[in-house]
Amino acid sequence: MTTPHPRLLERIRQLIATPSVSSVSPRFDQGNRAVIELLAGWLEDAGFNARIEPLLERPDKANLIATLGEGPGGLVLSGHSDTVPYDAGRWRYDPFEGVIADERIYGLGSADMKAFLALAIEAASAFAARDLRRPLVILATADEESSMSGARALAAAGQPLGRHAVIGEPTDLKPVRMHKGILMEAIRLEGRSGHSSNPALGVNALEGMHRVIGELLRWRAELQARYRNPLFEVDVPTMNLGHIHGGDNPNRICADCELHIDIRPLPGMTLAELRGALRERLERLLADDALKLSFKPLFSGIEALETPAAAAIVRAAEDLTGAPAGAVGFGTEGPYLNALGMETVILGPGSVACAHQPDEFLPLATLQPTLALLRGLIERFCVRAP
Repeated sequence: MTTPHPRLLERIRQLIATPSVSSVSPRFDQGNRAVIELLAGWLEDAGFNARIEPLLERPDKANLIATLGEGPGGLVLSGHSDTVPYDAGRWRYDPFEGVIADERIYGLGSADMKAFLALAIEAASAFAARDLRRPLVILATADEESSMSGARALAAAGQPLGRHAVIGEPTDLKPVRMHKGILMEAIRLEGRSGHSSNPALGVNALEGMHRVIGELLRWRAELQARYRNPLFEVDVPTMNLGHIHGGDNPNRICADCELHIDIRPLPGMTLAELRGALRERLERLLADDALKLSFKPLFSGIEALETPAAAAIVRAAEDLTGAPAGAVGFGTEGPYLNALGMETVILGPGSVACAHQPDEFLPLATLQPTLALLRGLIERFCVRAP
């Protein structure tokens, strides 16, 4: 059996054992302060200056910015401290116990991504502030799995954190420099109800939504013909029609109908441009109609990420892993870090294939390679940096 450093394994288990679910559903949503305070204590013991920054709208949630060394530039090792909800009764192991079995550690957040924060701290323990020519920052954020409010607060503050960044999302230790964005929008039509025996008595919102769906599918085809990136497994932008509800009875003309869509844009496509095009097309479609059209973002969205292939952090990650930097379909906090002047790579142990589902796990065999990788990055960007 693989036997990692006992302190590291115990810290991973402690993080797993400390619940920090974030959810758009209030009945599942929790704070993350207990995880943040646990991390802050370990980092202070390691010589870091640890600063806890509560979110204004939710003081039970906070970001942690911990710094070793001084000066501009340097390296940021970043991870989110929250997890998704879990399926009670569907796990073989207690999701909060950190059970070790089959050469794996099982638990909620083991891969996505509490273990990375413990690994970053363990990697940093090999260095003292006097060793560093550029600072090392360990960043732990709140609410990545629901609202991105932690990353959004950092971006709004505009405070530089470093020059190079690694977000330790599970990528099987292969560097990622690009990912798609996420836009989720509610489209609502308001008509007028009436007796179904005479269509002239009302304005049918459900029939209007049928026209809207046709226009959305035409737009999707245009976007996919215009934009393509072969580095992505799904090499075109996608649009999913995910939820629809309208009306209340078959003998009443439908007065209200709402459709929820999900768009995953490629790098080079911005959310503002997409939202503008969506509104323009549907407003033009329904310009002479009696239906009232409205839109509501289901959350603020995540921009697509593209860090240049020539960026120093990309080249270093490729050099240390032996793998070319690729692209993934899921979103991260990378665009927010890049907005603060960083160049960001997504790179961490474990697989996204087991995230967000029962019996999430991290292979023990990935722990030592991750420590070696992180220490190599710290050496390159903090110790030997000009």
